[in-house]
Amino acid sequence: MTKPTAAHSDSVGSEALERATGRSRSAWNEALAEAGAHEWDHTTIAAWLVDEHAVDGWWAQGITVGFEQHIGRRQPGQRADGSFEASVSRTLETSRDSALAALVDAVTAAAGCEPASVNSSAKNASARWKLSDGRTVVAGVYPTGEKTRVALTMPKLASADELAEAKELMRRWLPTA
Repeated sequence: MTKPTAAHSDSVGSEALERATGRSRSAWNEALAEAGAHEWDHTTIAAWLVDEHAVDGWWAQGITVGFEQHIGRRQPGQRADGSFEASVSRTLETSRDSALAALVDAVTAAAGCEPASVNSSAKNASARWKLSDGRTVVAGVYPTGEKTRVALTMPKLASADELAEAKELMRRWLPTA
């Protein structure tokens, strides 16, 4: 059984957030509410965190997503445009190039189609497939020393109901070695 998509507050540790930004999740939610952020769009909230509080851009995005979920504007897995996005990942004990080859081979065989594009020259290599049902799958390869994290993302899903199915499908497509 596939577990549901976690809320931002469940996937990013409170201690890590506070250590990186100097405030707890509840303190950020309170500061944003007091500033009137419930009326702002995603970009404005993140920019305010960066400009007014010198929050690193990555953390600003996370705080923004967490706040939007907190006020009920966004569900777990939902993007700012209202669509949903499913992602899965696995860490392989192999090099970037071997991980990319294994990922491309596994997804191509499982999806029954060749990738529409493969970018093997970037540090974080990627590939993209257009599935026969119109959905897209994007692969990312992220080296971390002797190991490499591989990830698959299916963007532009119409509803939260599609998340679990997409994650289960993509988990089966991830290479194991």
